[in-house]
Amino acid sequence: MVEAAHEVAPEFAFELPYGYLDGEGRRHRAGAMRLATAFDEIAPLKDPRVVQNPGYIVVILLSRVVTRLGTLEYINPKVIEGLFASDLAHLQDMYVRLNRNGRERMLVTCPHCAGDFEVEGPDPGK
Repeated sequence: MVEAAHEVAPEFAFELPYGYLDGEGRRHRAGAMRLATAFDEIAPLKDPRVVQNPGYIVVILLSRVVTRLGTLEYINPKVIEGLFASDLAHLQDMYVRLNRNGRERMLVTCPHCAGDFEVEGPDPGK
């Protein structure tokens, strides 16, 4: 019998622009996000909250892939719902960059020779 190797999905650190405020007024800014699996993207489509409001899919997706946020014990949809808009946008952008190709490539022009070339953008969590 051959056992399948179980790899842990890579995680990428981030720091939220403002941070999640918990019920005791503590701010949580530092966290980590893992790469999404196909199931992470498929499973929310059956969630009744997404069926009723398709915009809610981002809340479900992020609650599945954000693995750490400050000292919070659990990351669930209620935590994602409680994020400030700037923090939600930050995580959405990071999700897209991580799951599109891992890093963003940009076309730049050399100021000296005027030649065009591609460079890799910043780390996804920055």
